[in-house]
Amino acid sequence: MLRPCAVWLSLQKEQIFELRIRKLQFSCGFPPNVRMESMKHSIALVLAFCVIARSASASLGENSERIEDRYGTIVQRRLRDDGTVSVVYAKDRYLYMVTFANGRSISESYSHVNGTDLSEREITKFLKANGLKWLPSNSGADRRFKTSDGTAEAIYAPVNGREALTVRELHYDHRR
Repeated sequence: MLRPCAVWLSLQKEQIFELRIRKLQFSCGFPPNVRMESMKHSIALVLAFCVIARSASASLGENSERIEDRYGTIVQRRLRDDGTVSVVYAKDRYLYMVTFANGRSISESYSHVNGTDLSEREITKFLKANGLKWLPSNSGADRRFKTSDGTAEAIYAPVNGREALTVRELHYDHRR
């Protein structure tokens, strides 16, 4: 026959064991009801979201294939006198005019298909898509921005009769 103290000790051992398991689970930083499988799904969803967000717009320095995938239908393509190629794309409500040198983007202009002005939010989105930190550097009537490292500039001004944000590399040598 078990004495009452023995029953109490066996219950106490089970509780201590259970507390140790909980402590181990919390020591990994996860609550006890989160399984590794659900964590894997969460990580996959976050990565997919990042890829989709990044693919919404291209940026300076990318190759023509990548930009064509992102910017859609080619409306016009022409060879310029300096050896660069200018390509106009249309996708959704935007026109994208991209200048390529040696197969990579050195200048991109963004405007609405219907010719209306870009909103502040759209300007910010296009600047952000081109990476780096953009700082306002207004001089004159046009809105201007420069990257914090001085490698690129952006100007919001008319291009071919419509308001557009043009982002371009500075000091580009087309002979590279």
